[in-house]
Amino acid sequence: MTTIKIGTRNSPLALWQANEVAVKLQAIGHTTEIVPIVSSGDKNLTQPLYAMGITGVFTKDLDIALLNKDIDIAVHSLKDVPTQLPTGTQISAVLERDFPQDVLVRKSDAKDKELKDLKIATSSLRRRAFWSHTFHNTEFADIRGNVQTRLKKLEDGVADATLFSLAGLKRMELDIDFEEVDFLLQAPSQGVVCIANRTEDIDLTGVLKQINHDATQKCIHIEREFLRTLEGGCTAPIGAHAEFIGDNIRFQGRLCSLDGKDCINVDETIDWNPEQNFGAEIAQQVLERGGKDMMLLIKSQIKL
Repeated sequence: MTTIKIGTRNSPLALWQANEVAVKLQAIGHTTEIVPIVSSGDKNLTQPLYAMGITGVFTKDLDIALLNKDIDIAVHSLKDVPTQLPTGTQISAVLERDFPQDVLVRKSDAKDKELKDLKIATSSLRRRAFWSHTFHNTEFADIRGNVQTRLKKLEDGVADATLFSLAGLKRMELDIDFEEVDFLLQAPSQGVVCIANRTEDIDLTGVLKQINHDATQKCIHIEREFLRTLEGGCTAPIGAHAEFIGDNIRFQGRLCSLDGKDCINVDETIDWNPEQNFGAEIAQQVLERGGKDMMLLIKSQIKL
């Protein structure tokens, strides 16, 4: 095979992920080239991308490059990838998950504040709702950007603390203090790097399967099916985490109202069976326990 062109966003974290994929492909005898994708603004979009109008804010540029054949594969943080993929693309491999959890990072002069008194900077509906479920009167501030940008905004006074995926901090080897916050169930597929390619590229799909981490793939399939069945195209406060414990899988899932007052939690241990769609089955249980009405309310509140 000729050189495999690896598409990636241009952020430090995204480039780290692309390099990890490159190393694994090189280890099985393939040459690679990393192609940073900055913007789709001046691209000539010649391919129909998204069925049903669904788009991914953080993945669209790479999807365009992939379908226009500017790159051979696209490397994503899987938690950013919509459950409805663009027609003609597929996820062919995931790397082993390392750090799935969320962590709290405080600004230097808020080290002694109690959790309940912190002003939290996050734009994530999930993090806001889950935090509010535990600490009802929390004040929030919006914050966006990469890790370094958010850390600077924190010290500039936007809030007392912010929340990160631990995977991002570890991958960037940032020497900063953080606290684990176990009550914040992580986003589905958090901490997982995935590789997408065109469905027509059968030989390349076979290559990617060689670097796929099977246990991680089984777990994230459950998490994403849970998310897909609940969300119906709507961004909502949904958490999910599946992990192997021996030969079994423990699955934790959560759906919360936007204000965090109402939450539906599930915690089940299952025997893996490839013929059974556990994620969808558990999500149906959540919908029957009041989740359907909750999702209708959430959709009306965020005006989708």
